[in-house]
Amino acid sequence: MRKIPALAATCGLLSLPLAHGDVGQLLQINGCTACHQSAARIVGPSWQEVAQRYGDGSKSAEQLAASIRSGGSGKWGAVPMPPQTQLSDADASSVAEWILTTAHP
Repeated sequence: MRKIPALAATCGLLSLPLAHGDVGQLLQINGCTACHQSAARIVGPSWQEVAQRYGDGSKSAEQLAASIRSGGSGKWGAVPMPPQTQLSDADASSVAEWILTTAHP
């Protein structure tokens, strides 16, 4: 089990329920929930929007994981997504797989 950094706890990043287990913890401790939520667009797209766009197979979990780790801009609007290099390849893959298979309604 991963330790949750004290900074994440004090910044309020622990508001997402852990209904989806380890991925929920990854989303929280890595600050993903500061810009993304399940169904609502905040700074970036909701996970449901991402799942709807790429759930047709136009992007694999591996491609989405690479996009998460490298960041980018222009895919979802003017606000760039910073690179998430703190995520290991395995953790980025877990998040991407969850988004593509679980995050949609």
